[in-house]
Amino acid sequence: MNEYRTLCEAFQDTWQIAPDAVALRTPGDGVTITWRQYAEKVRRLTAGLTKLGVRHGDTVALMLTNRPEFHLVDTAALHLGAIPFSIYNTNPPETIRHLLRNASSRVVVCERQFADHVLAAAEGTCVEYVVCVEESVPGTLSLRAVENDLEPDFDFDRAWRAVSPDDVLTLIYTSGTTGPPKGVEITHASLLANVFGALQVFDMGPDDRVVSYLPDAHAANRWACHWANLLTGIQITTLSEPKEAIKALTEVNPTIFIGVPQTWYKIKAKLEQALAAETNPVKRALPRWAIRTGVKMYRAGGAASPALRLRHRIADRVVLSTIRAKLGLNQVRFAASGAAPIDPAVHEFMLGLGIPVCEAWGMSELCAVATVDRPHSIRVGTVGKPLAGVEVRVADDGELLVRGPIVMKGYRNDPIRTSETIDPDGWLHTGDIGSIDDDGYVRVVDRKKELIVNDAGKNMSPANIENALKTACPLVGSAVAVGDRLPYVVALVTLDPEAVDDFATEHGIPSTALSDLATHPGVRAAVADGVRSANERLARVEQIKKFTILPETWEPGGTLLTPTMKLRRKAIHAKYADAIAVLYQ
Repeated sequence: MNEYRTLCEAFQDTWQIAPDAVALRTPGDGVTITWRQYAEKVRRLTAGLTKLGVRHGDTVALMLTNRPEFHLVDTAALHLGAIPFSIYNTNPPETIRHLLRNASSRVVVCERQFADHVLAAAEGTCVEYVVCVEESVPGTLSLRAVENDLEPDFDFDRAWRAVSPDDVLTLIYTSGTTGPPKGVEITHASLLANVFGALQVFDMGPDDRVVSYLPDAHAANRWACHWANLLTGIQITTLSEPKEAIKALTEVNPTIFIGVPQTWYKIKAKLEQALAAETNPVKRALPRWAIRTGVKMYRAGGAASPALRLRHRIADRVVLSTIRAKLGLNQVRFAASGAAPIDPAVHEFMLGLGIPVCEAWGMSELCAVATVDRPHSIRVGTVGKPLAGVEVRVADDGELLVRGPIVMKGYRNDPIRTSETIDPDGWLHTGDIGSIDDDGYVRVVDRKKELIVNDAGKNMSPANIENALKTACPLVGSAVAVGDRLPYVVALVTLDPEAVDDFATEHGIPSTALSDLATHPGVRAAVADGVRSANERLARVEQIKKFTILPETWEPGGTLLTPTMKLRRKAIHAKYADAIAVLYQ
């Protein structure tokens, strides 16, 4: 397997291993696509995309929910040597327009529900065709039409054999601390090195099953639920509604399951809710005893006493195995948590249940994963050890640096930010502060950069959110978006003294003291209107859910603002910790 040069070569081998086995499906087998059908559709769609003018090196944008057509179109584009990339479904038109321009996309494939957004965003770009996977809507083609209108005499084999290891495989658009999203360029060679390194930690094959429910614009989902499928033949069940993921587990019984921390929190909450509803005190107490025993067994490791081992065997046979079966996780051989740190107590809870959740760490710039716990040597509180061929070291300032074949080619059309991220010696500066213990386990301590990663693993630029609010509401002097490792975004707001004075005069508000104006219903209503307006420009996950108006201003060069008006975020978070806590109550 590690002799493959490209994902195209891998797919052409994989589909022939068990051509009549199901490769892609939806819950309840509403849609099933065998490997043979997959290969044939890829062949036809490749010729159809060629007819639309897609060539080697061109980009193809996809704005789809998790559905089999995503895999078909993405894989077809790969076989042309084209660069398919996915767009978050919640992105507003102006962000979509930026992506289309940055990628220079001539073709966009979307669903009917996103067609209006895409058509609006495509204006003023080089997009020539918008393709709907359902029947076409005005201004679009249908995917069926693309599949049936083929380039005459198209040489499919010649096309995919012309793809080289150094060709860009995909773009992963990731938000930086400032400015619009950056397009991370991942090559075939980098991705293959990443997957081969991971396969030395845990194996995958045609007998494995995985649920695709995270966005395909998310590097982790693309890794586990698309690229791994092409390379190893695992079966994919796609969910168009992410909220159905936990429910789908009992039908799919996945052998591999990837979750962001929020997923594991929901599983734990669901189980605890069921236990709390149990009226029989014995039936309520027994599972808790069994889980505690499982946690003790994990903590003891190889030093577990014979008595503890016996109790754990009984607990697992009588209780824990039943719980795992009810959750649909009884056949999981490998589970992972990534994108944001998982709470250690929740991690231990899952290990106590007997679910081997391994914490992973990485970023889009590293093909999604650079370090991961080994299933039989999990160390809670760490993100495991580096994959084979990957070097990780700690810089003098505590930043984690990574070097190896998994490092991105660069940011698309952005050599300056590329050179700022990858130094001349090939080390990628991750922006995370961390440490490495004597056993080689990596621990992420803090973030050097200001990027927000919420508890669902979505990366966001706080500056984009803050600028949207300040643009929408002239009363706002300073704004701070908060949401790192938290469920939603909130904002701290200070008022612009001059603007709020004018507002008070215009609306007949007698007091001009900031402490009074910050709590005045009219001022608060005006800021609330600004928040609503700003939210219309932001992706759903970036939108401000709550805010508070602080009764003071911040002076440049003070403890909260630099002389050039940059926010001193750590100082702000520390000073206003209580106010932030109230917003999350």
